[in-house]
Amino acid sequence: MPLYKTIIENSQTTVKIWKIEESYSDLLAPITLRPESATRLAGMKSELHQRGFLSVRHLLAEFGYTDADLYYDENGKPHLKDGKFISITHSFTFSGVIVSDREVGIDIEMQREKIQRIASKFVAYEFEYLNEKDADYINRLTVIWGIKESLYKLFATPGMLFKSHFLVIPFCMKDQETVAWIDYNGLKKRYNTKFLEFEGFTCAYALG
Repeated sequence: MPLYKTIIENSQTTVKIWKIEESYSDLLAPITLRPESATRLAGMKSELHQRGFLSVRHLLAEFGYTDADLYYDENGKPHLKDGKFISITHSFTFSGVIVSDREVGIDIEMQREKIQRIASKFVAYEFEYLNEKDADYINRLTVIWGIKESLYKLFATPGMLFKSHFLVIPFCMKDQETVAWIDYNGLKKRYNTKFLEFEGFTCAYALG
């Protein structure tokens, strides 16, 4: 399947999402990989991860980039050679890329009941407005995880903890947006965040 969804957030920021339905060989055929990328791809044990990796290269092409335009820093954060900011995600059968003139982060997660069991590992303040009896409890937890993962990718600083350093203020699912804060080592910074749901998945992204 070609591009699944395009979100033009503003004149500087665009999100593109790919639904991964192609075979590994069909995804690989039109893509040229740098030697480092080819080695990384070959080292992946799961074909699902390989297909996710390749689908991201197709998303890069949708933005007019190739694998050669992308590189990673010592913290594993992706960068584009032209200086624009990028963040990348893939989860099972979906992948996403956000490109912007500002710092950004993106995450896609499958909505799964098991997130309830690990909620205490990434939620603290947010428990004040969550209720596990609510019908959308899993959806809201998934949004919070996705937002915090997006902020983690945006900030890319070892030692930051989802539970302690990221705060997501109360939100309604229908609004598809909220505000989040980073509170880390004396730094307090506010971020606008957006989220959407599709086919049992949640995509969240943070705008610097």
